[in-house]
Amino acid sequence: MGPQRIVCLTEEPTETLYALGEQHRIVGISGFTVRPPVARKEKPKVSAFTSAKIGEILKLQPDFVIGFSDIQAEIAGELIRHGIEVWISNHRSVEGILDYIRRLGAMVGAAAKANAYADELQRGLDAIAAEAARLPCRPKVYFEEWDEPPITGIRWVAELVRIAGGDDIFPERAAEPLAKQRILEDASEVVRRAPDIVFGSWCGKKFRPDKVAARPGWDAIPAVRDRELHEIKSPLILQPGPAALSDGVREIAGVIQAWARRHG
Repeated sequence: MGPQRIVCLTEEPTETLYALGEQHRIVGISGFTVRPPVARKEKPKVSAFTSAKIGEILKLQPDFVIGFSDIQAEIAGELIRHGIEVWISNHRSVEGILDYIRRLGAMVGAAAKANAYADELQRGLDAIAAEAARLPCRPKVYFEEWDEPPITGIRWVAELVRIAGGDDIFPERAAEPLAKQRILEDASEVVRRAPDIVFGSWCGKKFRPDKVAARPGWDAIPAVRDRELHEIKSPLILQPGPAALSDGVREIAGVIQAWARRHG
């Protein structure tokens, strides 16, 4: 049977449970949820990312709450003190996302469906990687998930860039799990690493190519010179769930393939 009344503190468990046909178990969701759109109409919104309406969650009488990362540790602790079972996942890689889907499916008694869904997502990634292997050249890519201060992309993003045919210019930072460890103290380092493409996904606000291009010295960057400054909407790439492995990676691949055709 598994849990029957689930509160999802972030979007990825909601998207996954809907994809598995197990949405009837969800009784509350994050206010930042956009995928699937129907969830916003059907489910009460009881949390942000770093805060939650604990009283409202308790009124829903959940038997399971799902969150993500150390940032939600205080929310988890408060719910645990109220006797609620909480699962805080902390996956940071493509493999981790696929494993997350399998584990969540198993928890709700839908292991077979979850395994099939994860396999489908893996086949999509394999197809994109096969296309990337045929590209005549690979661009250097800078992915920025926040602008003030500049924060470089997390591990699963760097891996998806690589799958799509590009090379992340900050692989050493992508390996760091916490955002504070990926802050660029010296943004001129981007100039020195000379990316061919810049992706921006400023969580919660619109990416501004004009603002990026106006940074001191950035006019020397190939991506700025060639106007290769592209936004990837944060719900598509910064949630460690199905969206990143489907629509998110496809958007990245589309930009990289177009660049490769022009420069090959």
